[in-house]
Amino acid sequence: MANSQPYLSVVIPSYNEQNNIKRKVLDFVWHYLKKQTYSWELILSDDGSTDGTLENLEKFSLEDERIKLLKNPHRGKGPTVSAGMLAAQGQWRLFTDFDQSTPLPEIEKLLEHTDDNDIIMGSREIKGALRDKEPLHRHLMGKGFNLLVQMLAVPGIYDTQCGFKLFSEQATKKLFPKLVVYGGQNLREDAFTGAFDVELLYLARKFNFQIKEVPILWKHYHTDRVNPIKDSWRMFKDIVRIRLANLQGKYKIK
Repeated sequence: MANSQPYLSVVIPSYNEQNNIKRKVLDFVWHYLKKQTYSWELILSDDGSTDGTLENLEKFSLEDERIKLLKNPHRGKGPTVSAGMLAAQGQWRLFTDFDQSTPLPEIEKLLEHTDDNDIIMGSREIKGALRDKEPLHRHLMGKGFNLLVQMLAVPGIYDTQCGFKLFSEQATKKLFPKLVVYGGQNLREDAFTGAFDVELLYLARKFNFQIKEVPILWKHYHTDRVNPIKDSWRMFKDIVRIRLANLQGKYKIK
């Protein structure tokens, strides 16, 4: 199996995740994958963690030859996810948040739609989705951002920011190298996630990839990394940068 292409790659970005490591989220992911009948690999893509996360990931990656660790400079979530997705070998490649706010077993809902789609994405905003313990300010922030996205970037997609997205091998190789706003050239000092999902989906539409939104379960876990007002403004500016990049011909179709 080591020499054959895995059916599924699971890519998990990390940045200073000690609290989540203590919650045993990686053990949960690993034990779930080990029960599956299809072949898989787990890519741990670290974003220059400084709190001991990297040492824990190194130890965990020794548990199974199908677990691989990538050590990246701190450039933010977008470039860190990109590094993992492009290093992955799977026919299908999922990126999912380290805190497992959408638990990995939800992948079963996405895999039902692989026959007719190139990108299948978890959504918290369509009928059938379940939100658990989400604070009102986070919900309103998401609603406001989604409205902007609908107007300025990708109309018809209702939840661009859910960190649970499945890409075909072809879509991965075509889209991730073409990221401009989140191309990952600059080092960062903070943990700002940004609107890299929007840029990906904007590109996916441009290249006519088939996209499917699927309702999933999402659980809120407390984080100090989200500043509703500051982050909303920065993400709005990123959407404008995406539109400008398109006008400047930076997303060339080849």
